[in-house]
Amino acid sequence: MVQRKQQEEQGLLRRLPLFLLVWGAFSISMWVPSIYALVLNDHETSRSFLYSGLLGVIVVTMVALARAGRPSRHGTLGQLLALLSTFAVLPLFLSIPFHDALKTTSFLNTYFDMVSAITTTGAEMFPDPTRLSQPLHLWRALVGWLGGLVMWIAASAILAPLSLGGFEVTAQGQPGRIVAGSGQGGKVDSRGRLIRIAITLAPVYAGLTVIVAILLLASGEAELTAVCHAMSIMATSGISPVGGLSGSTAGLTGEAILFLFMFFSLSRLTFSSDTATRGYTRLDQDPEFRIGVLIVVSVPLLLFLRHWSGAIEINSAENLGLALRALWGGVFTVLSFLSTTGFESADWEEARQWSGLGTPGMILLGLSVIGGGVATTAGGVKLLRVYALYLNGTRELQRLVYPSSVSSASGKNRRIQRDGAFIAWVFFMLFAISLVAVCVALAATGSSFEQAMVLSVATLSTTGPLIEIASEEPIRLIEMTVAAKMILSAAMIIGRLETLAIIALITPALWRN
Repeated sequence: MVQRKQQEEQGLLRRLPLFLLVWGAFSISMWVPSIYALVLNDHETSRSFLYSGLLGVIVVTMVALARAGRPSRHGTLGQLLALLSTFAVLPLFLSIPFHDALKTTSFLNTYFDMVSAITTTGAEMFPDPTRLSQPLHLWRALVGWLGGLVMWIAASAILAPLSLGGFEVTAQGQPGRIVAGSGQGGKVDSRGRLIRIAITLAPVYAGLTVIVAILLLASGEAELTAVCHAMSIMATSGISPVGGLSGSTAGLTGEAILFLFMFFSLSRLTFSSDTATRGYTRLDQDPEFRIGVLIVVSVPLLLFLRHWSGAIEINSAENLGLALRALWGGVFTVLSFLSTTGFESADWEEARQWSGLGTPGMILLGLSVIGGGVATTAGGVKLLRVYALYLNGTRELQRLVYPSSVSSASGKNRRIQRDGAFIAWVFFMLFAISLVAVCVALAATGSSFEQAMVLSVATLSTTGPLIEIASEEPIRLIEMTVAAKMILSAAMIIGRLETLAIIALITPALWRN
């Protein structure tokens, strides 16, 4: 009986559009900050989220009844379009309770903030944490957390069958098209695959978040901060109710906890093997994880040597202690920006003061562009594409020395070295073109070259904290023009969904009829 009931429920979910399901889930989630505001006796904020959530549930129910018996006809491509609508259209609804509860800002600012949260960018429209109430901080972190969960599920259920999101490097078919006979897609099975993957990954995602929150609470962190930081670290959103780790009370222990769980954004094999690249089923053999660890180890060491050369002339007994703190600050911050989370270690400032050198903003920009692993919540170019370009580069160098040589790459690397590197280079060029286009558009609105570059990289790589850290002076988003805010919102959506996926939506098969 239980199994039959589950099959009936899954049959009902199969008939509903994906965007409608996501809308309903976010509507129900509005009751979480509503209950929290009620506990804090903030009845006005509680009513805003309660009524908005009820409105969303009613609308979703009415549309679901109207569409009863009309299943989606577009299969996996239709789900990709629903994913685009989730990041571009749904924030309009998510902004309603936020704007109604805050009251001191425009609707465009709240829309920008919701786009920033749901795309896990974490760009701060309101840099002063005291301006927002505690339920609003919880709502921003919750939207970012749910946005990360959507990407976790979509990567395996939508992007993988279409050979997008980094999977095109190792896939046998063309990007944007389902491989015939692979058993991964189709109009009939696409929804069932989505439901199965959601049922599998959602408990893992929620369980890891609960573990992080409990560990942070045990280390002395405040309740709201622990919950928000736990959700932010799993979603790589970098959203914090206290302005980052500088306002945290957990200290070095809290940073160490966050540091360990940021490794989940380097490779999908840290939490699942259902989308593993053929031939790479062990974490220690996964090229993404190995390159990520190499960057986390080598870049801080280079920064450490750079800082040490700046402070070597200072004769002080405290140099060793300051050096260790600077090294830890570099290791944590490098992993944080490589995973596109954007949390800055409390010792990062100590490293700068110890060496007397400025902020290496270009290094942070480069780390964010590289990004994390495929099928994770991290943004950027992705480590698998970087690995493909590395294999192709080493092969070309060998051919310069020995033009008639035969590649010694194994079977699992040979295709990545040839076809995978080609499509990775295509994506990198599309990313560069998008970067230039956003920079030019921002320059047309009055931004300087430095500001335009930082804003473009931060939005396209979904690493919002770069806006305040990478430049000499923090950029105040709230003071930017309406056109600039709309450009940045579009850039965050493009960076989250990726250019290849948006190009795949132009296919005539999706828009016919």
